[in-house]
Amino acid sequence: VQLVESGGGLVQPGGSLRLSCAASGFTLSSYTMSWYRQAPGKERELVAGITNIREITNYADSVKGRFTISRDNAKNTVYLQMNSLKAEDTAVYYCHFRRWNTDFWGQGTQVTVSS
Repeated sequence: VQLVESGGGLVQPGGSLRLSCAASGFTLSSYTMSWYRQAPGKERELVAGITNIREITNYADSVKGRFTISRDNAKNTVYLQMNSLKAEDTAVYYCHFRRWNTDFWGQGTQVTVSS
C-alpha cells in the first residue's frame, strides 16, 4: 500500500493549489479517502473526505467553500483543490484511508501560504 502526495508549495494569500494523492497497492474505489493537515505545534486535523459510494464529501468548517476534494478511481488518484488560500492553511497535508481498523498515510506535502 502506498500513498504519494504532490502539488504542495509556496503560494501567496488568495492563491490556489491542487494537491494530488497517487494510490497504489489497493483498490482505491473501495475506500473513503481523506485529506488531513498538520500545522507546526498543532494536532493533525481532518480537512476533507470523500466516500467511495456516491462520492459524498465532507469538509472542515474552516475550508468549506474554498477547498474541493475529488477522486478519479480510473487514475487511482485523489485531489484537493484549494482556492482563496490563507496563511492559516499553512501545514503539511496528508492523504489517508482506513482499512480493517488500520490507518494508512502518505508522506505529506508542505503547503505554505505567505506573501
